Amino acid sequence: MFDIGMTELLVIGIVALIVVGPKDLPGMFRTLGRFTAKIKGMAREFQRAMDDAADDAGVKDVAKDLRDATSSKKMGLDRLNDAASKFEKWEPGKSAKSGSAAGSETAKLSEERAESSARILEATGRAASERKAREAQAAAPVKTAGTGADTPLSTTSSDKEQG
Repeated sequence: MFDIGMTELLVIGIVALIVVGPKDLPGMFRTLGRFTAKIKGMAREFQRAMDDAADDAGVKDVAKDLRDATSSKKMGLDRLNDAASKFEKWEPGKSAKSGSAAGSETAKLSEERAESSARILEATGRAASERKAREAQAAAPVKTAGTGADTPLSTTSSDKEQG
């Protein structure tokens, strides 16, 4: 409120001592204290009256509603912040065995799906027929254009020199 330092108070006290005199100085300070107390009481009463008027008008309810409306929790921003922080901490190159709980669940699901896929293929017999077809393609001779000679799929340079 007032920016009065210790030196200013000392100067005011010395001037009051000279002007009022040492005999009447305690009475003056008592009167000044009572006056200050009355002013503070009036300020408190005014503040209380303003608070009561604000309560009657519903200002506190409106202020509470505004605080709730701007609350990040009410708006769902706390969940958004959690998701953003999880995304920032996410390391996609990390393996599932490195301790990530979500990664281990993903690895378990992946293994379960691979096992069920293998069981389905075995049950239908497709796996065996596909395996035989791949082996047959790998061992079957391939005709080369121009010579009409049959050569295996994989030939090395030493095979070409001998054949």
